[in-house]
Amino acid sequence: MARHELCSSVDYPSMTKEEKKFLFELLETPSPTGFEMPGQRVWAKYISQFADSVQCDSYGSTWATLKGKTDRIVMLEAHADEIGYMVKHVTKEGFLYLDRVGGSDAATGRGRRLKIFGDQGVVEGIIGNTAIHLRRDVINSEKAPKVHELWVDVGASSDQDVAEMGLRVGHPAVYADGPMELGRNRLVSRAVDNRIGGFMIAQVMKQIAESSIELDFTLVCLNAVQEEIGGYGAKMATHRLKPDLCLCTDVTHATDTPGLNASMYGKVELGGGPTVTHGTASHPLVVERLIQISKEKGIPLQHEASSRFTGTDTDSIYQSREGVPSALVSIPLRCMHSVVEMASYDDVETTTGLMRAFVESLSSDVCFDQSLK
Repeated sequence: MARHELCSSVDYPSMTKEEKKFLFELLETPSPTGFEMPGQRVWAKYISQFADSVQCDSYGSTWATLKGKTDRIVMLEAHADEIGYMVKHVTKEGFLYLDRVGGSDAATGRGRRLKIFGDQGVVEGIIGNTAIHLRRDVINSEKAPKVHELWVDVGASSDQDVAEMGLRVGHPAVYADGPMELGRNRLVSRAVDNRIGGFMIAQVMKQIAESSIELDFTLVCLNAVQEEIGGYGAKMATHRLKPDLCLCTDVTHATDTPGLNASMYGKVELGGGPTVTHGTASHPLVVERLIQISKEKGIPLQHEASSRFTGTDTDSIYQSREGVPSALVSIPLRCMHSVVEMASYDDVETTTGLMRAFVESLSSDVCFDQSLK
């Protein structure tokens, strides 16, 4: 097959009850960076129904393999971790102070409910918010709180009470907010970044496994840990798995909300389909193939520029060993790094469809080497 010859057309099936149940369980299951295994177990249990094998490394990155006709590997990658907090200090009066895990936004923290994961299980708490009546003398000059100013009440009266709850310094926490649906086709939750990616790569494997298509390439779906603090899980796993090429999938900023300037942030619309990123981490021939596939299949595709780095696991993957031809396919997301991250089900379907079509289009002799001619 020629480099850009395409396979048969791709259908976009509606999400089944089982698939939506899996997605919502992924979103509900806390997996802050460094503590991803609860979510990884949910992901592994689901994808194991369609994979030839599922494995995990020492830090928790988990991958599923669907064997093809050859040993050449195409890897689809998402990250499993979410932002959160960690207990930094416990006062004698029983209040907790926090530090960030990843890029948590302290400006949205006050007055929120938390789930803290202690030695005896989940402890619920609240991030305190001093009443506006008591802040009236400073309200006009008030600034967003710094993370060390956020205090947590778990219903304790002393540090001894806190210890008896099974809590100590070092325990992780996430906001208590879970998934909800908004309008006819929109999903809102914390941790859509990037549970939606883990969901989509699992759906690609499911759809291919249930079809009559036999892949030339072996498909590996990697759900990597520690993206929110630097892409370390993807770096470790890529070194081990040695993929021949990779499509990373993550969320990107939908810039179609009030106050965002396209000249500064680019134009990306929720519901407008996946984006492909152009720039240093993106292999031009992989990007070219994605663009052609989107045209041939009638899949909407938006474009993003990345002059230096993508800020995703793509940055860790493409430079592994002698280099892995890679591209970044992203799903638009409103309100990133908040408890009201919003995605479109339409974008879930089209992003999944683009990745599936890419995988199915690969022949055993495909080559992404650059030419000097």
